[in-house]
Amino acid sequence: MSDAMAAGFAPIAFAVVFALLIALGVVRASIAYAHRRGMLDQPGQRRSHTIPTPRGGGIGIVVATLLTMPICLVQPSSPWPLHVALTLLMATAMIALIGWWDDHNSLPVLPRFGVQLLAVALFSAALVSPLGWLWIPLWVLGGTWSINLHNFMDGIDGLLAQQGMFVAGGLAVLAGSMGQPALAGAAACVATACLGFWYYNRSPARIFMGDVGSGTIGLLLFALTAMLWRLHWPLVWPALILSSAFVTDASLTLLTRMLAGKRWYAAHREHLYQWIVRRGHTHAASAAWYLGWNLLIAAPLAALAFKKPGIGLLACIVTYAIAAVVWLQAKRRLIKRDRYKVRHVHT
Repeated sequence: MSDAMAAGFAPIAFAVVFALLIALGVVRASIAYAHRRGMLDQPGQRRSHTIPTPRGGGIGIVVATLLTMPICLVQPSSPWPLHVALTLLMATAMIALIGWWDDHNSLPVLPRFGVQLLAVALFSAALVSPLGWLWIPLWVLGGTWSINLHNFMDGIDGLLAQQGMFVAGGLAVLAGSMGQPALAGAAACVATACLGFWYYNRSPARIFMGDVGSGTIGLLLFALTAMLWRLHWPLVWPALILSSAFVTDASLTLLTRMLAGKRWYAAHREHLYQWIVRRGHTHAASAAWYLGWNLLIAAPLAALAFKKPGIGLLACIVTYAIAAVVWLQAKRRLIKRDRYKVRHVHT
């Protein structure tokens, strides 16, 4: 490694490690803060935990990424203009602030949704090329859905932090493989910040992420994926494959609730990960299901899509098709066991 490369790599490596340490410290402090402010999630019929637990620990991820990602993105060798990095930080702060507010005092849906749309639109407008404005509606739709689906999937100990580590780590590998250390470093900062939070959120959780963290992770994973797309558009297929577990569960759960005429926007326990817990498995076991999918299916197919860009779209379609079949079969078996259990109890 040349002296110039080493000089450029050192700040990025520092930022990645610093993100972990910041997250560990801030999350630890947020536990005491949540107790003082009475920010506790109480057990309930539509929740998967059994004891009152502090929320809002995702602020550690927010602080860590806001302080460390700029170190990576403003490197002299970085291809990203300053306004892109600043807009990403602004969008992240907007999503974090509205989530932090909601964690303290529940907000109506429309203000939250409006801020989400504005934050994603600002980042998308900063990222597109002069001839790429037609992509903005698609990016706004995708970014807003990413924010909300990651919020929906934050319902058991350790799951969302684990997914954040996996997807952000995978995006870092993709960026690094394309010779983009700035973007790789930014993604790695997100991964290590999630690791710092996961330390306190793994089962049994000492603190929950809250909207401040789940929305921020959703935005950041979308933003990193969009930045990969902007660099080299075939990278979008392996990036989407990495997110297949959460996208499939959240999307199919929402779709089935809408088709059944249910209040799809209301709190519920119908995601696959929630059904796994409802059938008597631990939070750690449910998270292990998703980790197994990520390591055994998503990672190899994402690697295939990266190495053979010509079949990237096909690999992505196949991944989501397999994920849909697995989701349907697993859900059917879990629900069938539930009905059998009810009949057995009645008998």
